[in-house]
Amino acid sequence: MEAINLKKGMIFNQNGKLTEVLKSNHHKPGKGNTVMQMDLRDVLSGAVVHKTMRPSEKIELVDVALKKAQYLYDDESNYIFMDQQTYEQYMIPKEHLANEAHYLLPNIDVELKFTDEGKLIGINLPSTVKMKVTETQPEIKGATAAGGGKPATMETGLVVTVPDFINEGEELIIGTETGDYKGRA
Repeated sequence: MEAINLKKGMIFNQNGKLTEVLKSNHHKPGKGNTVMQMDLRDVLSGAVVHKTMRPSEKIELVDVALKKAQYLYDDESNYIFMDQQTYEQYMIPKEHLANEAHYLLPNIDVELKFTDEGKLIGINLPSTVKMKVTETQPEIKGATAAGGGKPATMETGLVVTVPDFINEGEELIIGTETGDYKGRA
């Protein structure tokens, strides 16, 4: 496969290391050749790097098996998930899920990602999650949905820009792809 076809969430083998695409952008500068600018994460260490590749560069995709699971809780160093069929529990170190942590609420359904050798390498979140607003400025009288918005802190600590009419205690739908407000629950 060529680098131009890489999308967010894909995992490939780079110099013997499993690498996940966090962000991918096809960039055409004014002069010179087009390039792929990507944010990549080493699956095992969790280290994130920004890399530029030629669109025609060949890469080797890794087969990933998905298994439905439910997030249970976290301890000092791990997030704990449970397979809903076998009740087997899986632990993922907190540093490996730094980006996903703001969307993890107890009992949320996720997909665990396994390599073809059976190694757990991460999770897929649902496209949206329901969260409660724990802190925001009071409602501004006469505010409309077309206003600029205000910051709101969700129950997991995630800060989202919401319309001015949203109050503390309301349950909202938040997109997990970009962390944006989608609507009231």
